[in-house]
Amino acid sequence: MSVSQGVRGREPGARGRTAQQWREARFGLALISPTVLIVLVLVVLPILWTVLLAFQDLRLIRLRTAGLIGDFTLDNFVKVFTSPGFWSSLATTLVYATGGTAASIGLGLVAALALRRGFRGRTLVRASLLLPYVAPVVAATFVWGVMLNPQFGIVNEVGTGLLGWNEPIPFLSQRPTALLTVIVFEMWRSFPFAFLFLTARLQAAPASLEEAARVDGATPTQVFRHVVLPQLLPTIAVLALLRFIWTFNNFDDIYLLTGGGAGTQVISVRVFDFLVSRGDIGAASAQALVLATVLVVLVTVYYRFAAKEEVA
Repeated sequence: MSVSQGVRGREPGARGRTAQQWREARFGLALISPTVLIVLVLVVLPILWTVLLAFQDLRLIRLRTAGLIGDFTLDNFVKVFTSPGFWSSLATTLVYATGGTAASIGLGLVAALALRRGFRGRTLVRASLLLPYVAPVVAATFVWGVMLNPQFGIVNEVGTGLLGWNEPIPFLSQRPTALLTVIVFEMWRSFPFAFLFLTARLQAAPASLEEAARVDGATPTQVFRHVVLPQLLPTIAVLALLRFIWTFNNFDDIYLLTGGGAGTQVISVRVFDFLVSRGDIGAASAQALVLATVLVVLVTVYYRFAAKEEVA
């Protein structure tokens, strides 16, 4: 009798705790529901629609009369993989993303180290370094296009007048200078992002470690290699991942500078051409899906190897 009374005595408390947990769960769901709704509408639904379009033979002219779900086919992917220029565009995308990422992080690291020590006007110099990142991309590409113009650009004027060039160089309209130019533009435009991250990490690093290394007789190169760089590696790894993803999907810089010509056609520009110039929504969606798949594979490889080594 006493045992049953004890159980009955504990039941109200158990029910009370369950009701409290249920109220907390409902409150938590109410808090995250706006975020979930926004993600569903702005991220999940467009991705699902792109996947559906990738498996349909759909043209832009028939978009209004086409239903949400039509006849599914794999012809779009066959067209993508067998079309001339796809594999070269994919290789160009990888070269552009890798080169732009490495160059922007490298320049950001050099700038962060150069402005690490205090001097008069350092704040103004640091602020000026952010201009390439915050400037409108249309204005930046226009200025670069004028500067590099082979007829009246200041770069060719200086090159032919002072550096001894035999003739002006069409930087944006010939191979391979066009690809190198867009990589340099990506480096110039994106290095302030890396500069901010690395500057913040350098300011948080304890100065006592470097002072101890100098007292022990380490050279500046040894201090950087064995003391400073290991502290920056986690930040550099995150920057490399973020910058590679953004550069891999980049469209506006290349399209505004070269239009995808002279060997600079990356996959994103190719998707735009299929969608706008040819009106082939199915093939454009298939290429976008292939681009996303390649990026997911590369990011997975990064996590399996680079991230694991960093944690170790």
